[in-house]
Amino acid sequence: MARPRLGIDLGGTKIEGLVLDGAGEERARRRTATPRGDYDATVRAVVDLVAGLERESGAGPGGASVGVGIPGTISPATGLVKNANSTWLIGRPLDRDLAAALGRPVRLANDADCFALSEASDGAGAGARVVFGIILGTGVGGGLVVDGQPVTGPNAIGGEWGHNPLPWPTDDERPGPPCYCGLSGCIETVLSGPGLAADHARVTGMRLEGPEIAARAEAGDPACRDTLSRYAERLGRATATVLNILDPNVMVLGGGLSNLSLLYEIVPTVWPRWVFSDTVATVLRSPRHGDSSGVRGAAWLWPVV
Repeated sequence: MARPRLGIDLGGTKIEGLVLDGAGEERARRRTATPRGDYDATVRAVVDLVAGLERESGAGPGGASVGVGIPGTISPATGLVKNANSTWLIGRPLDRDLAAALGRPVRLANDADCFALSEASDGAGAGARVVFGIILGTGVGGGLVVDGQPVTGPNAIGGEWGHNPLPWPTDDERPGPPCYCGLSGCIETVLSGPGLAADHARVTGMRLEGPEIAARAEAGDPACRDTLSRYAERLGRATATVLNILDPNVMVLGGGLSNLSLLYEIVPTVWPRWVFSDTVATVLRSPRHGDSSGVRGAAWLWPVV
């Protein structure tokens, strides 16, 4: 019997885990809150989640391989976490600390790479040669899969689309909000969940979170509808640069904001103005496995054995 594969998606607000059997069927799923700002507590939370999932799935203690998707990556130069919007992970040997705490090898990858791998394998991008997966959540990330394999690059930053500047900015968009990376106007500062809330507050003076903005827009609130329209137009511009560089067959949206249905209506209408082509054949899709599809990709960081 194939060894169960356990995937963990370590997000900025929640940690989700699941267990897949040898056929790729889900056997258990759990989630817990992320201990924000506390590295040691984050490691303990992952260890506790793994233990609970192994009990629930019947894998038994130490019975599953463990793959973890993180909002950053392991630096090839130092072996430490870099580029994480969960900043308390930066500069830490997370893969080694988790391996020691769990008593087995652990494979780590960028969460957007995990998401893209999941959707390219048997999700919304299945059968497509080039798939670009986008995470729109606490942060903004991207993952590129070509011929079924994630592309990370020698600097481990393949797909790090969220830390490019918002393209073709208007006067009122410059210089853009400050980003934790030290620059201003990064795509992440505008298209993340906090970025959406901050934009609404700047324009209306009212602080609302993304889900409430979406609910009020659905109910006909004109200010909230305008906020979402601005967001969709900016997402269209930002993804147009990806098309101009990578020309993917499919783009798949993930993260909490991928549930906004108007994105799939508005964004493709924005592309023709900015994409350097007479036609745009790329399709924009919602994730087949839901907004937390990346946890499946984390499990698939290990082969079936």
